[in-house]
Amino acid sequence: MRMIVVTGTDTGIGKTVIAAALTRALNAHYWKPVQAGLDEGSDAGAVTRLGLDPARVLPEAYRLITPCSPHLAAELDGVTIDPARLTPPAVPGRLVVEGAGGVLVPVTREWLYADQFAQWGAPVVLVARTALGTINHSLLSIEALRARGVPIAGIAFVGDANEDSEATIAAIGGVRRLGRLPILTPLNPATLAAAFAAGFDLEGIV
Repeated sequence: MRMIVVTGTDTGIGKTVIAAALTRALNAHYWKPVQAGLDEGSDAGAVTRLGLDPARVLPEAYRLITPCSPHLAAELDGVTIDPARLTPPAVPGRLVVEGAGGVLVPVTREWLYADQFAQWGAPVVLVARTALGTINHSLLSIEALRARGVPIAGIAFVGDANEDSEATIAAIGGVRRLGRLPILTPLNPATLAAAFAAGFDLEGIV
């Protein structure tokens, strides 16, 4: 698995934190193709603060100002997103690519992230909350990925332990449970690396 895509069931669920931890664990490069919401900082900046070597954090294909779905952020910025520009950059070793929001977030008005994942053909790590509602959101995301033939490497949970929900999603969705990351306070490179090492089984990915 030279390239792994990190996506989520929703926005603001810890996808960037998982991407940072996975990139460090794999000694990989990190790439966020489309960044929307620069006023709030970038995900590239966030993963650097979480311990990634800046030399391994690749520049975005598009940097958009408004914090909303890429299709709308691009329109507000007067930018046309061309999916052809979303070809993953060639790097030595592994590459971790982070999507935006959830699986069916529009990149353009005709092109969804799930469509882009299918074009890439790389395995996806799906990040999900453990909180109420996660079963529905997770299974819908899994169905959307499978409908497009996107391979799923596994599901990564974020939040307090919820054994029944986590096991139910893995069983009904037919996906591998990679592990769970608790909410970390403080969240820094050391606490993230320790929690990820303790909570995740990356056999078959590493």
